[in-house]
Amino acid sequence: MLRQVGPDEAGLLAAIHGASFPPQDAWGADALRLMLEMPGAFGLLAAEAGFILARVAADEAEILTLAVHPAARRQGLALALLETTAMAAAARGAAALFLEVSAGNAAAQALYAAAGFAEVGRRKRYYPDGSDALVLRLDLAAA
Repeated sequence: MLRQVGPDEAGLLAAIHGASFPPQDAWGADALRLMLEMPGAFGLLAAEAGFILARVAADEAEILTLAVHPAARRQGLALALLETTAMAAAARGAAALFLEVSAGNAAAQALYAAAGFAEVGRRKRYYPDGSDALVLRLDLAAA
């Protein structure tokens, strides 16, 4: 169900991202390819309908993006991607996994809480629409 994805599949990832986010927030293939080519970056694809990109630097990991096609939501793909990413980050030496989520995105916040993430900070007016970002952390030793 889950498999690693590389820069050569950026077009597929862009299609999923484009269907999952408003047009102004969707990332294109070039941006996704560049992210996957960064040192420490990795991606996982779920059922050709969802993916996650993350990177590990020293003992910290960061989720860069998580997208699930609207037609494939509420089937457990996002939680499976999060859990597998946490394990992969820990295997790469990370002790904690971080991400940002819009303070106005209650559905995503519920997903991250279910995965064990806790709020550790806030970035004021982080997103282009002016909304704040909540900084969430998952302790990988406890995960």
